[in-house]
Amino acid sequence: MDFNRNGQAHRPEAPDWQRVRLEDYPCDTRAQLPYPHASISVLLTEAVRRFPERPACTIFGKSVTYRQLDERARRMARSLTDLGARPGRFVGILLPNIPEYLVALQATWLTGATVLQLSPLMVAEEIAHWLKATGCHIVVTLDLLAGGLTGCLDDGPLEHVVVTSLIDRLATWKSWLYRIERYRRNGILRLREDAHQHRFPHLLAAPPLGEGPHVMPDEDIAVLAPTGGTTASPKAVMLTHRNLLANAIQLLDWSGGNYAPEGTLGVLPFFHAFGLSGVLLTAWAKAGTVHLHPRFEPKSVLSILTRHHVELFPAVPAMLNALNVVLRRHPYDLSFIRAVISGASAMPAATRAEFESYHPQQVLEGYGLTEASPVTHVNPLGAGRPGTIGLPLPDTDARIVDPHTGLEELPVGAVGELIVRGPQVMKGYYENPEETARVLRNGWLFTGDMASRDADGYYRIVDRKKDIIKTSGFLVFPAEVEEILRTFDTVAEAAVIGVPDAERGELVKALVVPHKGKAIDVAALESHCQKHLGKHKRPRIIEVVDELPKNFLGKVLRRKLREAPLEPSRDDAHV
Repeated sequence: MDFNRNGQAHRPEAPDWQRVRLEDYPCDTRAQLPYPHASISVLLTEAVRRFPERPACTIFGKSVTYRQLDERARRMARSLTDLGARPGRFVGILLPNIPEYLVALQATWLTGATVLQLSPLMVAEEIAHWLKATGCHIVVTLDLLAGGLTGCLDDGPLEHVVVTSLIDRLATWKSWLYRIERYRRNGILRLREDAHQHRFPHLLAAPPLGEGPHVMPDEDIAVLAPTGGTTASPKAVMLTHRNLLANAIQLLDWSGGNYAPEGTLGVLPFFHAFGLSGVLLTAWAKAGTVHLHPRFEPKSVLSILTRHHVELFPAVPAMLNALNVVLRRHPYDLSFIRAVISGASAMPAATRAEFESYHPQQVLEGYGLTEASPVTHVNPLGAGRPGTIGLPLPDTDARIVDPHTGLEELPVGAVGELIVRGPQVMKGYYENPEETARVLRNGWLFTGDMASRDADGYYRIVDRKKDIIKTSGFLVFPAEVEEILRTFDTVAEAAVIGVPDAERGELVKALVVPHKGKAIDVAALESHCQKHLGKHKRPRIIEVVDELPKNFLGKVLRRKLREAPLEPSRDDAHV
């Protein structure tokens, strides 16, 4: 199979302005690409065929080749099949970024089953909810995380738990600490094995699975991704084999479209769409090497980057902030990094400028959401524009529309809701036709993000539609106010929300976090806002807090801030 020749392009046309801009991408990126009519498992299968001895991943200084990864996946696929995995059923993966995740992922796809993405940050109640909602009867997990599944074996559809461990990969003293933590969490000294609990290495003793079941790429769900989105109601995104395969090929083409043995940092969690597609599947598409680490630790990540001279560094702004802190004390020359690709939240200008001072070749921003597998926009290599999310990927249409009706396309420069369509857009929400109909309309995905487009086709995210503050008849975009707050010398982080007010409808409230060891003079901060913000944009309430609630990617959860009671302190809050 050759991704550059076989398959069908998603659509025959693209808007004239978009086609022109895509032709200006470096690396001969095209407006339209061919996509194989195949399972997402073809990415690893093709990489093995071309480069069997190339390292597929590294972890703690040891590597696994593509041939080894494929063999383990096929053996695990046989064992999962024997446990009942098949098309129409779900296999849960509750793991950090370790090689076993890659094995379990490919093995599940080879059986024709759907991967149910489970986050290590979920509590037992959340995990049980999704197991019952999907009828998931197999979960592959880490021993440290297995405790939350015990009750599910006794009450629910779960029948089999496949458990792996990090002990054999750790130094002796670390392995003892690991055992202590396992006992603290689960009350066990050794892993049990019986008819319902299975040790991951033992399932690799099965003979390899040959040809798997037939997959319908446009219809069959490859991944079910639970997401709370911006509301409290949990939803699960259905991503088909075609969705994920298309996004991987789009990102392959963006990055150069070749099989160069390029290294990618694999710290962004694979249970999130950014980590899955933006890191792992794109690396498989180019037969590159993913340098894994189970969790983000700044010093360890810098060690991996410098030891392996990693070329591609997918990241989120919070990671770059943490790395900047370490680099101030121990600067490194990071000129070997071909590109830092940042997403999930807006990149503060100060964060970008400081990280760029360590000389990565380029720091680029992109945009996506789980409902689009997830990437829809990214800045071109060698032609990035700071503060923008770049251009739509090949075969991806984007429009800025009137946020009230969603019908009228707005002119260049106007702020409206960003809507997108393309082969990477989800099939819908699992067993939730109402929410599906709300966000998928006539083939377009309504993102809920407010954005604008300039004359050259570059997009800029302004804010979440639901986060816009309406005060005294004016609209205030929180991100704009936050940017000004962060320019105050003692403010490290800022979040802006609207709080109810009988007279104005809403008041602008700012929550600010001081730099370590610093204090924020609220009166001086108010003067700073008066100088740089129009009257309706200025925070009427300023509250100094120790930290802001964030998700695992470092994105501030404004919804939690809005749910918190309004109790400004006498010294730190002014109206």
